[in-house]
Amino acid sequence: MTEIGIHEDNVPIVAYSLHIEVGVGFPCLDPEEAKMAATMAMKGPVAVEDVNVTFEDQQKINKFARNTSRMTELKNEIEAKKKSLQNLQDASDDLMMFDDDALLIPYQIGDVFISHTQEETQEMLEAAKEKLEQEVKGLEERVSAILQVLGDLKVQLYAKFGNNINLEADES
Repeated sequence: MTEIGIHEDNVPIVAYSLHIEVGVGFPCLDPEEAKMAATMAMKGPVAVEDVNVTFEDQQKINKFARNTSRMTELKNEIEAKKKSLQNLQDASDDLMMFDDDALLIPYQIGDVFISHTQEETQEMLEAAKEKLEQEVKGLEERVSAILQVLGDLKVQLYAKFGNNINLEADES
C-alpha cells in the first residue's frame, strides 16, 4: 500500500511507491545509494500510480546508480589519461626538434629527474605513451561493458515502471 504525506516544505512524500520527487522517502540499503537514486528520479509532478517496488527492483535501481557513478569516474579517468598522453606526445615532438644528440635530457621517474641521451629519452617517452594508450583502451572497454549493463537495466526498469522512473542522465 502506498502512503502519501506532505513534508513541511509542501513537497509530497510518497513511501514505497516509485513516484519519486525531491524530498521523498525511499527504501534503500545505503544512504549514498538513496541519494544517487533520488538524483536520477523524476523532476516534475506526475500522477501517482501504485507500483510496488520489490527488493529485486530496489537492487536493480541501486545497481544502476552504482554503475552510473562508476562510469562517470571512468570517463574522468580516461580524460585525465588522454591529457597525459597528449603531454607525452608534445614532449616527444619537442624532443625531436633538438639538434644536439650529445645533449642530456632530464626525464622524471617518480620524484627524481634522471638525465638520458635524446635517443634513450625518446624510447622512454614512446614506452610511456604505449602504456597509457593501453590503459585508456582498457578503461574504454570497461565503460562499454558498463553501458551495456546500464542499457539492460534501463529496459527492465522502464518495462516495469514506465514513466514513473527517470534513468536519464541530468545534463545540467
